Amino acid sequence: MAAKRVLALFVLSIVQLLPMVGDELDGGKHESALQRVEQLSLEVTRLLHEHEWSSLDWGGLVFAALWQWQFWVISGVLDLFFVLCWWLRKRSRQPDSSDEGESSSSSTDLEEEEGGGDFDDKGHPLMTRTFAKRIGLSGKSMAYRRQVAEELVGDLLAVFQERLSNRFLPVLQPAIGVGSTFEGWSPCGHDAVYCLLVPLKPPHGHAFHLELGTVGQMLAKNCIRVEQECTCTKDQRVENMLCFLHHPEEVLWSNQDSSLLGNLCTDSYLDAQKIAHWFQNFVISAWGDMTQSRHYSMEVLPSSRSCKLQLTNASGRSLLVEIVFGVQQGDSDIFLSSQATETIFTPSTTWPETYAVAEVKFFRHIARQAPHGTIYLNCLQLCAGILVNTGFSSYTWKTVVMHLLNTIPLSSWSRWNFMMRLQDIMWYLHDCLEQKRLDHFFVGNENMPEDIILPAAFQVAEPINLFQCLVQDPAAHAKALSEFEELQDRFTRLLVLGV
Repeated sequence: MAAKRVLALFVLSIVQLLPMVGDELDGGKHESALQRVEQLSLEVTRLLHEHEWSSLDWGGLVFAALWQWQFWVISGVLDLFFVLCWWLRKRSRQPDSSDEGESSSSSTDLEEEEGGGDFDDKGHPLMTRTFAKRIGLSGKSMAYRRQVAEELVGDLLAVFQERLSNRFLPVLQPAIGVGSTFEGWSPCGHDAVYCLLVPLKPPHGHAFHLELGTVGQMLAKNCIRVEQECTCTKDQRVENMLCFLHHPEEVLWSNQDSSLLGNLCTDSYLDAQKIAHWFQNFVISAWGDMTQSRHYSMEVLPSSRSCKLQLTNASGRSLLVEIVFGVQQGDSDIFLSSQATETIFTPSTTWPETYAVAEVKFFRHIARQAPHGTIYLNCLQLCAGILVNTGFSSYTWKTVVMHLLNTIPLSSWSRWNFMMRLQDIMWYLHDCLEQKRLDHFFVGNENMPEDIILPAAFQVAEPINLFQCLVQDPAAHAKALSEFEELQDRFTRLLVLGV
């Protein structure tokens, strides 16, 4: 493993030093090259010290690497590097064309078609810009789809307000975009689901009481108990206000279709499945009144605890939108959510804790603080793209990146540092696997932006280990390390071949 890490570091450095070869180096680029070489030397020394290889000669290290197929790949990269150096030197000595106008025109046309030559004016590697351009195009498409999803859900809630505002049903608050697509990245590309959380407030005459389990526990049995309150003396300005505690039974029976406890609860606890089914039926009945019905066909997809919609336009392109429901913990950014893990059975009256709103607020905070052109989302997008057929989740990658964003200065997430930050992510994950510990980002984390509001219990709680299963199951730990080896191979191919 250590040999792979040292060799991967050489690949990173070669890729990043490519724009600095040739006779046309100016003073700034020459100084930058020297700094990069020095940084490489320090990093290799650190790795050797970590793995107690300081006493070995370089011949032993190379001999060990000969047994790795990555060695031959890197040898090819070195050959390519020297050929490129020769070509650039030869190119720099060629005389300028006699027809400057024609040359300028051809260069402009090429830059417009290809995106601007081999390197940009800051000397960023072509590979870095190719990745950035690819993800940039994906980001534009994602932004458009986010807007469509937000407008759809906003219009649905407006129709709901018109039709059902006077009934004793949950009060639906403005939707909050959550998940990777609203954070600015997505591991699924065009198949991504655009998820929006709709907060629920109790209707008049009712109250929600949150019965919470242990802080940060993934399988905590969080429930929402619904209680009725007397409205006889409250809000006397509201004419004919129904009081579920003191009105005659015959009056209550006549309003049974408007009862929250009677229709959407089980044993006085808010039922996530009943909420989802109720809202699905509402969407089906309201679709004809929606402006979007003129441009899209709509299908409500099967879902027991949320409302999943598939919109298809005239050209056959689809958009997946998922509406989940949540109840806020006090005034914090932590909610109890109707959405549950698919692999674990969750009773309909259990509402798992979700950190999705806090996560999207964290990424927005970073976006406000980061210099223009930072590539942390690009790194996250590419890392998530190599997860296919592995046991690692995209949430693991996101947790790693959030920790690194809290420790590495944002100025060090520029396009020039693209490859180094990718390697940082891989090494951080590897260290967590070896230690069998990855701390939850929000629970017990004292280094949190002020605009993210957490419950008081979160601030004094012990950090939650997301890799606790690896501590309890040695076989799972061995499998995770083996899968990381495969990820490292994919990562090397990504750096060298771009695939």
